[in-house]
Amino acid sequence: MRRFLLAADAAPGAVVPLSGGDSRHLVQVLRLKVGDAVQLSDGQGMEYEGRVAVIGPDGVQVKVGRARPTAAESPLELMLLQGFLKEGKMDLLVRQLTELGLSRFVPVMARRSVARPDARRMEGRLERWRKIAAEALKQCRRGRIPVIEAACDLEAALAAAGACDLKIVFWEAARRPLHHILAEAAPAVHSAALLLGPEGGLDEAEVAVAERAGFAVASLGPRILRAETAALAACALVQHRLGDLG
Repeated sequence: MRRFLLAADAAPGAVVPLSGGDSRHLVQVLRLKVGDAVQLSDGQGMEYEGRVAVIGPDGVQVKVGRARPTAAESPLELMLLQGFLKEGKMDLLVRQLTELGLSRFVPVMARRSVARPDARRMEGRLERWRKIAAEALKQCRRGRIPVIEAACDLEAALAAAGACDLKIVFWEAARRPLHHILAEAAPAVHSAALLLGPEGGLDEAEVAVAERAGFAVASLGPRILRAETAALAACALVQHRLGDLG
């Protein structure tokens, strides 16, 4: 059953509007009618039964039914500090990491980041990433939209991760395999922060700064992965070990 995001604060019994895009999809693609059942999500961890209540020139309204916590959220709060990548790569990462259960996405302006959009273009990208995350949430049936932060420098990103139970920086010159670090992680790890570099990787000084901030330095194996591949692999492996993947 198709899932829709609520465009207003929800309460069982309320009749609320869907967004314009969701209204058009419901009518023109799914061809649903008044009275048809739908699934609803508030993007904050709750999902609802619902029914189409109104289809009119101003859009679709749905009646909110019984509420329940979503069952598709990982028990691990997973944050990714990602060295800023070129244009479409960040779009792809946001979509796929939402599917993998990422909680928080922090773009980092690393020393080797090539793409450095100005403030106006950055605002546009943030808006696009948040829309991509919302669409991915509906597709994968998650209940909570990942928090997409504004781009920041490395020091600010490390500070944002300060309260996490486990912190790992991935570096191609690291000697310690990730599985060693995960095997030694405390069983009560509820939150983790992962730092990965841009296309050219993190430099040695950046890795040293991360180490001083409490990050363990890990390797993803003997092969040099593309930046976007490394981010997906790291998140999937950590979710498998500490979250709910597989």
